[in-house]
Formats: sequence, structure tokens, C-alpha cells
Amino acid sequence: MITGLSGDTQGRSGVESKHVQRDAGDLLRSSEPAIPAPGRLLSRTPDRSSRQPDPQLRPDTLRTRDFDEAHDVIASVYVPHELKSHDGKPLDFKFHFLRSQQLLIGHLGYGADAELLVPQMLQNYHLNLTMQGRSRVTQAGRRAVTTGMCQGVMVRPFDDFTVRWSPDALQYAVLLPSKAVEEHLGVLLNRPVEGPIDFSLGFDMTTGAGQGLVSAIRFLRSELVRPGGVAEFPLALRQLESFVLTQLLLAVPHSYSDELCTPTKPAQRNRIKDVIDLVDSQPESDLSLARLAGVAGVSAKSLQVGFREATGITPMAYVRKVRLERVRNELMALAGRRSITDIATHWGFLHLGRFSSYYRQQYGETPTETVRKALRG
Repeated sequence: MITGLSGDTQGRSGVESKHVQRDAGDLLRSSEPAIPAPGRLLSRTPDRSSRQPDPQLRPDTLRTRDFDEAHDVIASVYVPHELKSHDGKPLDFKFHFLRSQQLLIGHLGYGADAELLVPQMLQNYHLNLTMQGRSRVTQAGRRAVTTGMCQGVMVRPFDDFTVRWSPDALQYAVLLPSKAVEEHLGVLLNRPVEGPIDFSLGFDMTTGAGQGLVSAIRFLRSELVRPGGVAEFPLALRQLESFVLTQLLLAVPHSYSDELCTPTKPAQRNRIKDVIDLVDSQPESDLSLARLAGVAGVSAKSLQVGFREATGITPMAYVRKVRLERVRNELMALAGRRSITDIATHWGFLHLGRFSSYYRQQYGETPTETVRKALRG
């Protein structure tokens, strides 16, 4: 049953709305918005017939003041829930979402004093990064308050939770499959992780790791929406997702944080050689730190310590060095017959500005200058 809020009697004529594409499941209702009765709480309860996000949803944008519409799209993209608005004002709901291979990233705000009562996410963790305004989250007796660019929230999958938004709040809301997060942590630790990770509810976004997480989410999102972005390449997208998961596990305190950050014995020299052989033979493949640690059969930190002792540089610096060598060889061999962007992306460079900087540092010239020299013979 829907009851009303005072103040909005405009009906459909007073609403600006861009609907999520109908062929993605006809998720948004086309009915007239409720005309509120004075002084009542507007509330929408969940339909629990489906607990998982609709895998057919495509990236889209919605802006609406329609209470039902705002509720229904979030219920379909994330999870069925109850939505309440407390401040006697209509919503000014803004939402954009998109998917990578494993993650779902939404950017949203309700434009009202809104509260969500959310059941267990079951197979997903849920990350909120508050960019503007404030929010208050409670889960299983725990409470966290966030303010823009200062705090975030990581919600466990096995407890109900509530989120209350200030009218000016804007957040990134990221859905992360439990299996992907736990398997990635297992690779970093070099041992299986059994059961859900007990994350701290609130965390500091102003630390180095917190800022790294925000930057990773923003970069992945920008590449997913940019025509011709590196996320169009499966290898690059896997690396971006792996980077996000690593930053998450470093930024948000959890039940494995001490183990993840505790000094460990360095990897043995013969295992370092296995990593070097892999990088030399397959530099264009997915060479995340997690994968290299798996090849060495040690934790990520143990690999970093042992690799630096053996070579003087980190594993990822070695990957970059080898990839730059392959790029240079190809630039000189093809002499302008293939674009610098295509070559750099093929060899795993996702950020072209950083690629150019690394290239100049290693060779004392830009990629363009290398091509010009090759063309002159």
C-alpha cells in the first residue's frame, strides 16, 4: 500500500523522467505517480519474488520524482527493499548504473530524506562511497555515519541493513559478488578463504588506501562509459576489476586485514624465476599481482618482498618494463602502420597518459618520436 507525502500534487505533468530501456525487462512502472495525502509517510515495501539483480539490464540513466519508479528500478538493479521518504518532499531521484564483467556500479541520489530497509544481499557485498551529503547505516547492531568524501560503508551479505540519506547525498553504490571478493582475497593470501569476510561497516575514505579505492572505482566507471575505452578489451577489464578488488581489501578493515598486512617471509628464488618466466613469455596476458602471487605459490606481499630482493624492483614494475620493451619493438617494426593506442592497449597499458610517461622515463623519448625515427629509417 502506498500512502502519501505532503506537497506534491502535480501528477505526471510535473515530472521529468527518462525511463530505463523497456527491452531490458520493462522494469519501470508507467502508472501515474501517487498524489500524497498531507502529513503521511510515503513508503514502498519489497516484492521478494526475485532476490537477484536482473542480468539483462543495460547501462542507462533515470531521473524522476516518481516514488514508485525510483523504488522499482533500485529493487530490480540491486535487491527488493522497502523505501521511505521522511521529509514531506517529493523525490529528486537521479540514477545511473553500468556493469563490468563482475561488478555493478551505480551513482545515485534521492534528493530527499530517504530511508532504505534492505534484506540480506545473500550472494553479494555492497559498497557505498559517499561523494556528497551524509548517510547513516545500521546493520546487526552496528552503526556508521558517512559524510561526503570522508567515509564509506561496506555491507556484509548475511544481515539486513538500513540506509538513511540526507537530501543532498550522492553515492557510488557498488555490488560485488561474494565469490569474486573472497576468491580474490584467497589469491592475495595464497590460501582459500572460507565463508563471508567480516568487513567493518564504516571505513575512512581519506587514507591512502581509501583514496585509492575511490580512484579505482572512478577509473573503472569512466572506462566503461567512454567509447573506445580500455574496458572494451577483456584483458584490460579483468585487470581493472582486479585492481578495484585489491584496493577494496586494503581500504576496508576486515577479519583478514592483519594477515594481509603482516610481514611475511619472501618468496624463494626459484619461485621468483617462475614469475619472471611467465612475464617474459606472456606479457600481454592478465598479469595482476594476484595472478603472479598464485604462480609463485605465495601471498602477494611475500612475492613483492622476494621479488624486490632478487631483482631490485617490484613484480609490477618488471611487468611494466617488459611490456614497454614489447611496445617499443612493435612501434619500430610497424613504423606507423598500427596506432600507438592500439599497440599500447594490446600490451596491457590501460591509462595512455601514464603509458606515455613511463615510456619517456624508460627510453628518453615519446612513443611518437620513436615512430618518427623508425619512419626516417
